[in-house]
Amino acid sequence: MTKVAAHTETLEFQAEVRQLLDLMIHSLYSNKEIFLRELISNGSDACDKLRFEALADDALFEGDSDLRIHVAFDKEARTITVSDNGVGMNRNEVIENIGTIAKSGTRQFLASLTGDQAKDRQLIGQFGVGFYSSFIVADRVTVETRRSGLGAEHGVRWESTGDGTYTLETIEKPARGTDVTLHLRADEDDFLEVSRLQHVVRKYSDHISLPIRMNKADGTGEDTVNRANALWTRPKADIQDSEYHEFYKHVAHDFDEPLAWVHSKVEGRRSYTSLFYLPKHASFDLWDRERQHGIKLYVRRVFIMDDAEHLMPNYLRFVRGVIDSDDLPLNVSREILQRNKAIDTMRAASVKKVLGLIEDIARNDKDKYAGFWQQFGRALKEGPVEDTANRERIAGLLRFASTHSDTDTQDVALADYVARMKDGQNKIYYVTAESFAAAKNSPHLEIFRKKGVEVLLLADRIDEWLITHLSEFDGKPLVSVAKGDLDLGDVADQAEKDAQQQAAAEVTDVVVRLKAALAERVKDVRVSYRLTKSPTCLVVDEHEMGTNFERILRTVGQDVHHVQPIMEVNPQHPLVRKLKDVADERRFSDWAHILFDQALLGEGGQLDDPAAFVARLNDLLLTLSGDERRIILPR
Repeated sequence: MTKVAAHTETLEFQAEVRQLLDLMIHSLYSNKEIFLRELISNGSDACDKLRFEALADDALFEGDSDLRIHVAFDKEARTITVSDNGVGMNRNEVIENIGTIAKSGTRQFLASLTGDQAKDRQLIGQFGVGFYSSFIVADRVTVETRRSGLGAEHGVRWESTGDGTYTLETIEKPARGTDVTLHLRADEDDFLEVSRLQHVVRKYSDHISLPIRMNKADGTGEDTVNRANALWTRPKADIQDSEYHEFYKHVAHDFDEPLAWVHSKVEGRRSYTSLFYLPKHASFDLWDRERQHGIKLYVRRVFIMDDAEHLMPNYLRFVRGVIDSDDLPLNVSREILQRNKAIDTMRAASVKKVLGLIEDIARNDKDKYAGFWQQFGRALKEGPVEDTANRERIAGLLRFASTHSDTDTQDVALADYVARMKDGQNKIYYVTAESFAAAKNSPHLEIFRKKGVEVLLLADRIDEWLITHLSEFDGKPLVSVAKGDLDLGDVADQAEKDAQQQAAAEVTDVVVRLKAALAERVKDVRVSYRLTKSPTCLVVDEHEMGTNFERILRTVGQDVHHVQPIMEVNPQHPLVRKLKDVADERRFSDWAHILFDQALLGEGGQLDDPAAFVARLNDLLLTLSGDERRIILPR
C-alpha cells in the first residue's frame, strides 16, 4: 500500500454553518439523545446509496455486500463512534456536505430564529441539520471517510471543535464508508454506557432496515440492537404510533412528529406497499423547484432512489414516505420510470391515497386542517393546474379569504361559499389583487357588499394562475368581479337598475368626453353598475388577462401584451356629475387622467408617470373654489 503524505488543511465553515453550530453548542435541543438517531440515519442513507450505485457496478461493494452500521464507545477516551460501510465521501463531498449547507432558504431560516429555545428547536428541525446535532454532546467531532471504489489512499479525515473552522487531512483508510467519532463533553458520561446507547438505538432507530451492531458488554462479540426489518413491510396492526413517528423522523429528516400518515398494501396485478406522511411544518426549501422530492422508491426492500419525481406530482412535494414495489426490475432507471405503466398506476393510486388523507383531516378536524393549510396551502393551489384528473377533488380542499369574514385568514371552502349563495345567485365571485388589503378594499366590491353577496379575496400570486385553470366548482362558474359586464342575476334590484340607467343618461356627454381624453390609455369608457361609492374603476373584457396577472408576469420577466383596460364611471357620484360643468377641455382632460390614475391606484397598480399625476392634482387643488373644493378635499 502506498503511504500517503501527511497534509492538513484548515478551512472555514460557511457563515451560516457557524451560526448553526453556535446554536447547537449552546444546547438548543433539550433532547440531546437525538444526535445518535441522526448519525444512524445518515449511515443508513449512505448504505442505501451504495446499494443503488452497485446495481450498475457491483465492484463498488469491494467484496463486502453485507451493509451495516456499527455503534462503539470508549470509556477511557470518552468517545462514541458511529460507523457505516456505505458509499462514503471524497474530499469535495465532505466540504459540500459538512462545510456548507447547500440548501435554499438558509438566510430565511436564520432570520426566523427567535431566541426562544422551544420555537428555535422546531425551526432547526424543519431545516434538517442532523449532523450538526453532534455538537450538542461533543466538543470535538472527527469524521474519517472513503468513497467506495476510490482505493485506500483516497481517505479523508475531517475534524472540528465547532469554533468556526475545520481541518481536512488525506489519510489511508482500507475500508470504504464513514466513521464519525464524537469526543464527549465533560457532562455527557451517561452516553458511555451500553444500556443507555442500546435504549436510544431501539427507541429511535428500531425501524432501520440495516442491522445496527454494538459490542457486547462482556466483550465476547457483537449484538444486533435493532429489529432490522423495514417498518413498512410489517402489518399495520403490529406497528405502534411511536414507531410510525420515529420512522417519519428518519425518512423525512425532521425533528417533529408527523401531522398524519397513511399506510397501505396493494396486491393483485400490481403489488406494492406505500407509507406516506404529511409533515406538520413546511421545510425551508419547499419553494425550491430543484430540490429532491420526498418519496423513496424501493424494489423488494432494496433502495433505488430518493428523488423519484415520477411517484408524486410537484404540488404534493411536501409528502414524505416510501413506495416498495414487487413488480419493478431491480435495475430500474429514470428512463424506465418515464415509460413504465406500473409507475403510472402507482403514482395515480398514491395521489388518491394522499388526497384521501388530506380530505379526512379537512372533514373531521378543522383546526388541524387550518394548520396544514397555513403550511402547505399555496403548494396545494398548484394542484388544479398540474393534476387535471383530480381537479375537482383538489378544488374541494382549497381555502380562501372572503368578504364573509373580511379577514386574511384563508378558511373558506368553495363548498361553504356555495352553501351561502344568495337566492338567485348562480356564480362564484372573486377578486384578485397584489395584497389582501388591496383585494378587501377594491372598489369592484361595492355593489357586492351592498347586496350582501360574498366575494373570494385572492391575494396569493399563485391565485392568478390557479383561477385560469379552475373555471367552475359544483357546476357554478367562477367569475371575476373585475372582468366583463356585471351580471348579478336575480340578485339585482330592478328599481336600482332603473335609477342607475336614468343617472347614466344624464352623464352621456361626460362619458363621450372621457373616452376622447383617455383614448390612448383605455379601450373604452362606460357607465358602471358595480360602483356605489367610488367615482371610477378599471375592468377588462371577460376573456382578457387581468391587470393584476399582467403585472405579476412582468415582474418575473415575462414579455406580455399590454391589455388596455375599460374605465367604468359611477354616474351617481358627485365628482362625475360635476364634470358636466367643466367646459375647458384642458381642465377636463386633467380631471379625466386623475380619475383614471385614481382607479389604477385603487386596484393596486402603479402609475406610469407619478409626477404628472401629482402635478395635475396640485394644479386642480390650487384652482378649485367653492363647491368644487368640497368635492375632493377631506371633510
